[in-house]
Amino acid sequence: MTVESTADRPERTVVVIGGGVAGLTVARDLLVSRPATRVVVLDASDRVGGKLRRESIGGHLVDVGAEAMLALRPEAVDLLGELADPSEVVTPDTTSARVWSRGGLHPLPRTRIGVPFASSDVTGLLTDEEAARMRDESPAPEVGSDVSVADYVGARLGDAVVDRLVEPLLGGVYAGRARSLSLRATMPSIWATAQAGGSLLAEPPVDAQAGGARPPFVGLTGGVGRFPELLAADLERRGGVIESGVIARAVERTAEGWSVVTGPTTEPRRVHADAVVVAVPPPAAARLLAPHAPDAASALGEVEMASVAVITLAVPAAQVASWAGSGFLVPPIDGRGIKASTFSSAKWGWLAAEAEGTAYVRASVGRAGETATLQREDADLVDLAAREIAEAVGAAPLTVVDSHVQRWGGGLPQYTVGHVDRVARVRAAVARVPGLAVAGAAYDGVGIPAVIASARLAADATTTHLDGLAGRAGE
Repeated sequence: MTVESTADRPERTVVVIGGGVAGLTVARDLLVSRPATRVVVLDASDRVGGKLRRESIGGHLVDVGAEAMLALRPEAVDLLGELADPSEVVTPDTTSARVWSRGGLHPLPRTRIGVPFASSDVTGLLTDEEAARMRDESPAPEVGSDVSVADYVGARLGDAVVDRLVEPLLGGVYAGRARSLSLRATMPSIWATAQAGGSLLAEPPVDAQAGGARPPFVGLTGGVGRFPELLAADLERRGGVIESGVIARAVERTAEGWSVVTGPTTEPRRVHADAVVVAVPPPAAARLLAPHAPDAASALGEVEMASVAVITLAVPAAQVASWAGSGFLVPPIDGRGIKASTFSSAKWGWLAAEAEGTAYVRASVGRAGETATLQREDADLVDLAAREIAEAVGAAPLTVVDSHVQRWGGGLPQYTVGHVDRVARVRAAVARVPGLAVAGAAYDGVGIPAVIASARLAADATTTHLDGLAGRAGE
């Protein structure tokens, strides 16, 4: 089937490939700015949302992807303000995290993404010798156009700071390793300090210590997985079309604009578009862009992907009632199977109230280059999570009432050294092709606010292109 050409209808058509938060945000933004636009979202999954997803576990819908959003950036909170009742945007009941290292749980010190301040208490995590090395900060080395996190922070504060503090935090956000991750891309504030030659241990400004006007993190009653559901409902209300279970096999140039090819090779379906937004992970994006923006495809081909899994356990609430804090991080140097655990029911009051008598805890596994743990069967991962969480808190073996293992194969792009320049190459190449735009977690950050920001750049570029078409056509 071929959708009718622009000559047969007054409105313009945009096809958005990818139904994660990026694709949904692009689609909604286009419908807000140009209500007459026909917007079609093609998503390969069984439902929209990408890495934001809820599943029924122990009789309740629980997040099995991201379960919190950074609120210090405005994009996610502001968009939620347009979609949800303000009372549904909630803050954690506790954010007191710890680090499971050297045989015990230690309070997570005050840090900038793992880089401590001069007054941070690192007792237990670092030996006296390692702490003294940290405070005897070395002069700033030359960083050139980029440098790995470990090379820079390790040179200034010692390798122990990287191994015990930076690695577990980066592992949780990027599923990456500090030896390869870009300082410039993953730690922009530290990069700015490096550029200026300042001290990494310098205390933050007073207003930053107070936390500013926003809390650091927010969630959503019912789970962050509701976010894409709210987005999808709103864009459909505005006339947008969402097609799930549809794989875009190719993007082709036509005399009138673009054609997105879906369906089997024996019965291809071609969807006409005046503009196309590619909002899928780098491997799929590179394949779709290759015929039209080969330089962009080449740069995206350099982006490595890491696989992770989230193991969620439903347990009797009484078994975890005495546990302190919101969870813990695990440095890879300690050789554990899990890399982090979140005490979800302790962290989110709405979940504790909804699932009275049942509590939820979860663990994550998987880092870039790590395959052995992820090759284990689901039941083995559940046993691993239950055993190591209990060991960390010094509790008796957990009684697992229900469980769920969510595997995100190739789910997280790696921001390796040179990533900022790599993204600039992608955007420059795509900008040379009228009617084409990109968005997603591969560009400006893997967090929800950063993904929304990338979507808004793509929506603005697409709107500018459509406005230009309208001007030339005298619409």
